[in-house]
Amino acid sequence: MTYDFLQHYWWFLVSLLGALLVFMMFVQGANGAMFCIARSEDERRLVVGATGRKWELTFTTLVTFGGAFFASFPLFYSTSFGGAYWIWMIILLTFVLQAVSYEFQNKLGNILGQKTFRRFLILNGLLGPLLIGGAVGTFFNGSNFVVDKMGIAAGEISPIISRWANASHGLDVLLDPWTIVMGLAVMFLARSLGVLYIVHNIDNENIRSRGNVQLIWSALPFVLLFVAFLVHVLLKDGFGYVPDTGEIVVVPHKYLGNFVEMWYVALMLVVGVVLYLYGVVRTLVAKRFFCGIWYSGVGTVLAVLSLLLCAGWNNTAYYPSLADLQSSLTIENSCSSEFTLSVMSVVSILIPFVVAYIAYVWHLIERKNPSEQPATEGKN
Repeated sequence: MTYDFLQHYWWFLVSLLGALLVFMMFVQGANGAMFCIARSEDERRLVVGATGRKWELTFTTLVTFGGAFFASFPLFYSTSFGGAYWIWMIILLTFVLQAVSYEFQNKLGNILGQKTFRRFLILNGLLGPLLIGGAVGTFFNGSNFVVDKMGIAAGEISPIISRWANASHGLDVLLDPWTIVMGLAVMFLARSLGVLYIVHNIDNENIRSRGNVQLIWSALPFVLLFVAFLVHVLLKDGFGYVPDTGEIVVVPHKYLGNFVEMWYVALMLVVGVVLYLYGVVRTLVAKRFFCGIWYSGVGTVLAVLSLLLCAGWNNTAYYPSLADLQSSLTIENSCSSEFTLSVMSVVSILIPFVVAYIAYVWHLIERKNPSEQPATEGKN
């Protein structure tokens, strides 16, 4: 395995984890739509019970995604997580509030009240996907940071390789309209997946009827926002690099060129979009079809994976710097050593076993809740 292969291999794995994270945020989406889907306290308990059995998988995927990024591309980790720390701190805070809410909302002596913790779940359901989507948007729109690797050679006790170019420390991301568009798209995507999960998981006619209405008002904004962002990305200038010198250059229609040259990635995007739409549309038109979450979920993973591969492969700067073009990060200049990537590649052989374990645990969790088992009608 060459160093170049290892770099592309690990970008694929990190992108796959990111795509799985976006899919797993159906938990956040379902919580965000809780009061729209469930009107009575009994119905809300069903929704919280359904999402409460899966939230740990989402949190674990988030931590694994961050850990894989740190191990394989440490310069991105130190630049984004260390420089734009306000955005990441808010994201982590919302997920901590989610964990606390599931644990304490029904505890005796809860001085904040059950409704307060339910609002925390809704806050996580809205802000979590919005900010994570905004962070993904910076892969195409760029961020304000400067990288100076010579800081290591300066002889300082605590050398600083990268720094944020302004005092916002990541909050300036919220000022980019296209980054906000991507964030809103991910928020509505998570919401639509959450509704599909609830429709699949809870056998309650009232919840399913309201869920179909919410599915329309979630999927439609997502499609419009996603198409707008995709068209913007395909038409905008992108950031590439010269493999021999590492020089960062502006390339007209770079991302459109990536999809043309990597046709298999473009095909993955098309298949992903079709699967997502199939899951949504068939759920809406077929009264006894409750498996849309699986079609739309697989479609989500494929679509997000294709976007992240387009952002990093084919000599592309996946984290462009708006403050200093040559500080932009690529899979070549931000990755770990060849030895580190080689050792981790051996460990990555265990990933299929981890996925199988997650699937097994998912199956066991469903079996332990017979009163809320998914309906069997409409399965193919």
